[in-house]
Amino acid sequence: MIEERILEGLEQARRKPPTFTAPRIDMSHGAGGQASHKLIEGLLLPALTNPALAPLSDAALLPCGDLRLALTTDALVVRPLVFPGGSIGDLAVNGTVNDLAVSGATPLALSAALIIEEGFDTALLREQIESMAAAARRASVPVATGDTKVVERGKGDGLYIITTGIGVVDAGLSLSAASIQPGDKILCSGTLGDHGTAIMIARGNLDLEAEVLSDTQPLTPLVAALKNAAGPSLRFMRDPTRGGVGTVLNELARDSGRGLVLWEGKLPIREVVQGACEILGLDPLYVANEGKLIAVVAPDAADAALAALQAVPGGEDAALIGEVRAEPARRVLLHTQFGGTRLIDMLVGDPLPRIC
Repeated sequence: MIEERILEGLEQARRKPPTFTAPRIDMSHGAGGQASHKLIEGLLLPALTNPALAPLSDAALLPCGDLRLALTTDALVVRPLVFPGGSIGDLAVNGTVNDLAVSGATPLALSAALIIEEGFDTALLREQIESMAAAARRASVPVATGDTKVVERGKGDGLYIITTGIGVVDAGLSLSAASIQPGDKILCSGTLGDHGTAIMIARGNLDLEAEVLSDTQPLTPLVAALKNAAGPSLRFMRDPTRGGVGTVLNELARDSGRGLVLWEGKLPIREVVQGACEILGLDPLYVANEGKLIAVVAPDAADAALAALQAVPGGEDAALIGEVRAEPARRVLLHTQFGGTRLIDMLVGDPLPRIC
């Protein structure tokens, strides 16, 4: 009875129109969780709202004659600039390419804007531009235009990169939260929390002997495999960056009105990532990835879709981690390995700032 009242209170809170009352912006407003949603939906969206922006997806879908174009943009403020497995340069390209890919689009071109702090080391800048170029070649997408600005010493934290991408949406796909149905299966293309954990280790927050590499990579090969294997049975895709899988699935549950159930024993989490999160009191479900995707597919296509992911380099650890249900509406539940059930709510606060 108490549990039902708590859940009902959470549901009523979710249905209230978001308001933004904070007198100042703090780091939690950039974490992708509850505070970010209040900032976006309570302050930004009311002023800027239009049909293209309203879905608040990773990319806006724009009609263009007989085509649909996908348009997305991303600002990279990661610290440190170079970390195990990657750097701000390749992350800038991969992040934008991936937002296009999970929207069902084939990337056409990118733009890149550089904000460079006075005194920044030229050799490091060259290294990051070369990383961007290499990532663009791997993703088969050109950096077609850009801009460069220099700010005063002490005002820019070294280097920020803003990338924008445009792509053509596959005409045979209709991906949206509204498409998912009870019985659909939830797939994850690989291990969770690798990027966020790599950033923590690079900052010296943890004294661990094991090496953890960021998973930054283009998702285009994995998305192509899913399209071929599942076709129109592919309902939804998203890359779990800020806020991790927990945040992505909460957004999906809210937008679809469905219930989502995860099985703890099926979650692909590296032992070292699990250990690092335990040390810091974090849940791997909320730790960012930069080269993984979450997909929802019809049940009759789930086995083929999973096999297709596992056959692609970078998808070897793909797993079926949950399913869609009619109830509990707009909630995400985790069935634990001990036989219990835990509510997975939207991320609160910002335990890992400046990770992308």
